[in-house]
Amino acid sequence: MKVITAREAAALVQDGWTVASAGFVGAGHAEAVTEALEQRFLQEGLPRDLTLVYSAGQGDRGARGVNHFGNAGMTATVVGGHWRSATRLATLALAEQCEGYNLPQGVLTHLYRAIAGGKPGVMTRIGLHTFVDPRTAQDARYHGGAVNQRARRAIAEGKACWVDAVDFRGDEYLFYPSFPIDCALIRCTAADARGNLSTHREAFHHELLALAQAAHNSGGIVIAQVESLVDHHEILQAIHVPGILVDYVVVCDNPANHQMTFAEAFNPAYVTPWQGEGTAEDAAGPSPEAGPLDARTIVQRRAVMELARRAPRVVNLGVGMPAAVGMLAHQAGLHGFTLTVEAGPIGGTPADGLSFGASAYPEAVVDQPAQFDFYEGGGIDLAILGLAELDGKGNVNVSKFGEGEGALIAGVGGFINITQSARAVVFMGTLTAGGLEVRAGDGSLRIVREGRVKKIVPEVSHLSFNGPYVASLGIPVVYITERAVFEMRPGEGGEARLTLVEIAPGVDLQRDVLDQCATPVAVAPDLREMDARLFQAGTMRL
Repeated sequence: MKVITAREAAALVQDGWTVASAGFVGAGHAEAVTEALEQRFLQEGLPRDLTLVYSAGQGDRGARGVNHFGNAGMTATVVGGHWRSATRLATLALAEQCEGYNLPQGVLTHLYRAIAGGKPGVMTRIGLHTFVDPRTAQDARYHGGAVNQRARRAIAEGKACWVDAVDFRGDEYLFYPSFPIDCALIRCTAADARGNLSTHREAFHHELLALAQAAHNSGGIVIAQVESLVDHHEILQAIHVPGILVDYVVVCDNPANHQMTFAEAFNPAYVTPWQGEGTAEDAAGPSPEAGPLDARTIVQRRAVMELARRAPRVVNLGVGMPAAVGMLAHQAGLHGFTLTVEAGPIGGTPADGLSFGASAYPEAVVDQPAQFDFYEGGGIDLAILGLAELDGKGNVNVSKFGEGEGALIAGVGGFINITQSARAVVFMGTLTAGGLEVRAGDGSLRIVREGRVKKIVPEVSHLSFNGPYVASLGIPVVYITERAVFEMRPGEGGEARLTLVEIAPGVDLQRDVLDQCATPVAVAPDLREMDARLFQAGTMRL
């Protein structure tokens, strides 16, 4: 192990290398190193034609994180699990200045382990019948993970293949082939004299070990950014990457480039175990109930009722609107469930925004590949996730919107891994967007101003979630909005389709619900009213 500067680390990266970066949204990214890497390219025009691989999104929707790779000529290929926080990479891909691919986050973490173990790749059902599936002859929406035309051309010409469709023992699978990693960029807290790395001031462990092993066993190099050097580590269990895997260590001399997350310099709650004293709730910040009873809060309340109805033991909450459901559930008097985050925390109160991935006062923290082992094996009893675009078949799009200028690449992150494996799935979102205003009180709802954008469309523009396929696996699927609740139910011909099952008291079925869908939806014969408690001021108790 050799201690070098960030600038010296950047000089090690060669043209055409495959660089894999660890991190999760605003946590654990080797910011000092990637910043230096970009500065080298801007000054010298080197390195060029990199392939960047990362499992979880890393960035602030601005300049930090893997956004440093968002320069034409610097990066030729991007293979990422999530793109929303890396807007510069998305801009590069939409301008057709690189090949862009979006693969499920959990699959990428497992690929690191496969590469480390000298295995040919990962064979799994995760990604089947979504845009990740390469069976283009069957469905034009199956793109093999490509998110731009340049990537699709590379696949069509046989120049790129990040996923194959295979049949094994009579069942269909996807096979994600291994590839060599030339350089792994990781971040830890401290390094000792032999290069052993601890993470005692990091929010979680990411896929640090698997990624370092993958690069080392590929014949590549491992560059680790740390906060400090120590003579020795006092706690053996704090070491997550052994020094035999580490080639270079960069001691970050700018605290701004080694914050715990992009939102917080350091939050002790993320590394303090739960003591059973209610501290997790205290750390979560102000409750959604403190604000007005708006559409967002109504949707969150209805999701809490789904928690009460299903009584799950293990729950996963998505980023954004779903993140507050745990707090509301506690306030409503619901307990007995454990919240988990795909980054690795188990228990506690999940953080949101640029600290998403961390959890305040967790009960345990496992590494990311292990968390996805648990998830994909059916460990989640209930997943509650956001909803961006929905169609009459129950398909959902959260990954890409539009084409060309003005398009948005968000990416799926762990969305596909979770929605194709959880024992029940709940989606949350408003029925319309863009100026929607509602007024709730006395147990009923009134639409004051309708949103300009209808969320339920004739066909989703990107297939992140295949409703009929997931329903065929026996997984219950519920879609919650502020004025209506839908489920996947059998339709004509037996295939499940989107069906309206609940409507808010005070709204008109035709005007406020059916007319606000840009495609026909089925109405259940046992259509019922949503619970009046959703539309009453004050803390909701169950």
